[in-house]
Amino acid sequence: MESIMSVKGQIKEAAGYVKEEAFENGDSPEAKRKAQEGRDLRNEGRIEDGKPPKTGTPGTEN
Repeated sequence: MESIMSVKGQIKEAAGYVKEEAFENGDSPEAKRKAQEGRDLRNEGRIEDGKPPKTGTPGTEN
């Protein structure tokens, strides 16, 4: 059961990353909202895999 959660977490992290990257440079409120949804999904997947959430500024790797 643990390995299934890991795969699920990895999928969430990857999907969140893609969504964040797709919308992070948008200027509209909708783009900013979707980029935040992507960050939230990525961090949810990281937490499921036992990793700490990313809290740095997007795009800086900090």
